[in-house]
Amino acid sequence: MKIVSSCLIGVKSRYDGSSNPDKKVIEMVEKGEAVPVCPEQLGGLPTPRPPQEIVDGTGGDVLDGKARVVNSEGRDVTKEVLKGAEETLNIARMLGAREAIFKSNSPACGCGKVYDGTFTGKLREGDGVTTALLKRNGIEVRTEGD
Repeated sequence: MKIVSSCLIGVKSRYDGSSNPDKKVIEMVEKGEAVPVCPEQLGGLPTPRPPQEIVDGTGGDVLDGKARVVNSEGRDVTKEVLKGAEETLNIARMLGAREAIFKSNSPACGCGKVYDGTFTGKLREGDGVTTALLKRNGIEVRTEGD
């Protein structure tokens, strides 16, 4: 069993109220091989919501209390993003999921690269908060492009 970003199956859960449907991911859910989640919604953030980025680090740094997640309006949403990561981990554990397929570049779901906290579209090496937490707990994470 896998968990996947809900926006990848067409659920309008992205920050701007849109989705990024991916045919292969949709087929996994239709076959019962994967369950969709949106860590940001699970943390209590609304949809749509202002874009958010990790400031001063990566998802692992947020988990370690060395960085934070801030939205484009300057509001610190670290608490909500951490809650969503924990809830996603709980779901993965309940399902016995050993793999996740997440939306690239997201401050929650990004895997390998995330936006750099300047809201200029620049990327930095690193993982989103949920991805970092899942990896720390032995769950393999990849993006829809992998």
